[in-house]
Amino acid sequence: MTDRYAVLGNPIGHSKSPLIHGLFAQATGQDIAYTAIEVPLDAFNETVLAFRAGGGRGLNVTLPFKLQAFEIATDPSERARLAGAANCLKFDGERILADNFDGVGLVNDLRRNLGCPLAGKRVLLLGAGGATRGALLPIAAEGPALIAVANRTAGKAHALQRDFAAHAQLQSGGYDDLGGQRFDVVINATSAGLTQETLPLEASVFAPGAVAYDMVYGKGLTPFLQQARAAGVSRVADGVGMLIEQAAEAFAWWRGVRPETRAVIQQLTVPLA
Repeated sequence: MTDRYAVLGNPIGHSKSPLIHGLFAQATGQDIAYTAIEVPLDAFNETVLAFRAGGGRGLNVTLPFKLQAFEIATDPSERARLAGAANCLKFDGERILADNFDGVGLVNDLRRNLGCPLAGKRVLLLGAGGATRGALLPIAAEGPALIAVANRTAGKAHALQRDFAAHAQLQSGGYDDLGGQRFDVVINATSAGLTQETLPLEASVFAPGAVAYDMVYGKGLTPFLQQARAAGVSRVADGVGMLIEQAAEAFAWWRGVRPETRAVIQQLTVPLA
């Protein structure tokens, strides 16, 4: 019997998840049907429960419903609790399990696909929203020398530092507080790539040989990546690998088998030009 999965969002027409999970299922011999469902903004809970009642096995969740996905869960993971958001649900009888694989996907992409392990590195995260919250635990688990969070509103970054104090040692502040510091990995976790906004970032934050990573994908050279290139950074990447790696984690959680990702990443990558 074919097992049913889906991704929920609004809008959802742009989603690559049905393609990605279809390729994973084909490669691993899993009998699943995976669809995209555009959910009315006021009907998330009803849609989740109806999907489960209809025999659905699990859901990916994208914007703007990740907070609601966490709230509907009966059994959220520690990652989801600290992020305050979930991007994946799994149904087990009346239980709704939730996890957040975004940060794991990011770390896996950096380490496995880009050859950039984070152990001993100085890592800078730009932005203090949900994307950063979801990334902090997986990054901290890699043993970096430093994790810094910079945000336009320094108070939001300081609040993040307090929330994660028991789990990770963070440096926090505004962009102006980065003066004189250099980082080996600089990750844009803001939406600036979607809005074509330039961040108030000095070229000096990029250490020699640094990696610049924008979580936005499929947009070519975003303003952040252009800033990095102008600062002499040769190793730049967008978030397509993160998207596919987090999907692989979800697939493994649901199906018990982890698909290979490299061929799918190659298929979906848009040249950074």
